[in-house]
Amino acid sequence: MIERLKEIEDRYHELSDLLADEKVLADRAQYAALAKEHASLEEIMVPSRRLKNVEEDIGEHESMLLDPDPEIRALVKVELATLQEEKDRLEQQIKTMFLPKDPNDGRDVILEIRAGTGGDEAALFASDLFRMYSRYAEEKRWAIEILSIHETGIGGIKEVIAGIKGKGAFSRLKYESGVHRVQRVPATEASGRIHTSAVTVAVLPEAEEVELEIDAGDLRIDTFRSSGAGGQHVNKTESAIRITHLPTGIVVSCQDEKSQHKNKAKAMRVLRSRVLHKMQEDKDREIASQRRSQVGTGDRSERIRTYNYPQGRVTEHRINLTLHRLPLILEGDLDELIDGLTTYFQAEAMKKTGS
Repeated sequence: MIERLKEIEDRYHELSDLLADEKVLADRAQYAALAKEHASLEEIMVPSRRLKNVEEDIGEHESMLLDPDPEIRALVKVELATLQEEKDRLEQQIKTMFLPKDPNDGRDVILEIRAGTGGDEAALFASDLFRMYSRYAEEKRWAIEILSIHETGIGGIKEVIAGIKGKGAFSRLKYESGVHRVQRVPATEASGRIHTSAVTVAVLPEAEEVELEIDAGDLRIDTFRSSGAGGQHVNKTESAIRITHLPTGIVVSCQDEKSQHKNKAKAMRVLRSRVLHKMQEDKDREIASQRRSQVGTGDRSERIRTYNYPQGRVTEHRINLTLHRLPLILEGDLDELIDGLTTYFQAEAMKKTGS
C-alpha cells in the first residue's frame, strides 16, 4: 500500500504541475482530462496526508513513553490508543479506495418490488417496502417515479416498478436485491396467528438510451386495454403496451398512463435496463449466480432480511445484523443496514484482491 500511495502522490504532483502549464491550459480537452484525473487522485490524497500526520504523531508519542513522569506516560498511552484507532481507520479507508470501482455506481436505479408467497399479506408488505424505499429516496433528495404498478383492492401491491434518480442511488441500493421476509399478524386474522410472507426486490442500474441501442426489429410491441380502475378510459382505449425483446425473451408491460406513447416510453426504460443487466450477467457468471440466489423465487424459506413485527426487529441475514427499531426502518431509516452491507461486501472484495 505504501508503494501505491507513493506512486499516486508522485502522479498527483505531476498533474498539479501540468495543470499550471500554459500549453495545457490552452488545450481544453487535455486540461479537462487531466483535471478529472487530478480530482480522482485528490480523493485518495486527503486521507493519505492525514495518515502521514497520524504516523508522525504516533512516533512522537512513542518517544514520550520514556518520560520519567508516570502521569505523562499514562496520558501518552491513552492518546496513542486513539491515534492507532485513527491510523487503522484511515488505512482501511484507503484500501477501500483502491478497490476496483463498480462501473454502475454512478447510475440511476430501476427498482422492482413484487409480492411473493403470502397472498394479500405479501401484497400489503410489498406496499410497505415501496413506501420504505420512497421515504429513503426522499431523505436522500432523490427523485422517484412510478413506471408501472399493479395494486390490489385492499391497499396492497402485486408489483411496482419505479425509477430512482439521484447521486449515489445505485451504489446505496444495490445490495437490497433479494427476498425480504415479513412475520406479523395480519389485520384480517381473527385468531391472532403470526403469518410469514415474502416479497422480492430487484435493484437494476438504469441504462441510458445512448449506451444501449435496441434494434426495433428485435421488438414485438402489443397493445391492449388497461385493466383495473380507470372508468370509461379503461374500457374503450387500447393504451396499454407490452414489449417483448425477442433475443432475450424479456417482457415488459405498462398501462398506467392514458397515453400509449407515454406507456411505451416507460416500458422501454425498464426493458433497456433489464437487457443491460442481462448482458452484464452473461459477462460474469458469478454475478449472475449471486443475483439469482439473492432474488430467488419469492418462497418464504429464501430470504436476505426478515422484518419481525411482534418483536419489533429487523434481521439482515447476510451480515448477521439485528436491529430492534423496525418502525424507524420502515420509515426509511436504512443507513445503518446499508452501511453494514457496504462494509461487508467491500471487505469481501478486498479478500479477493488480496488487499
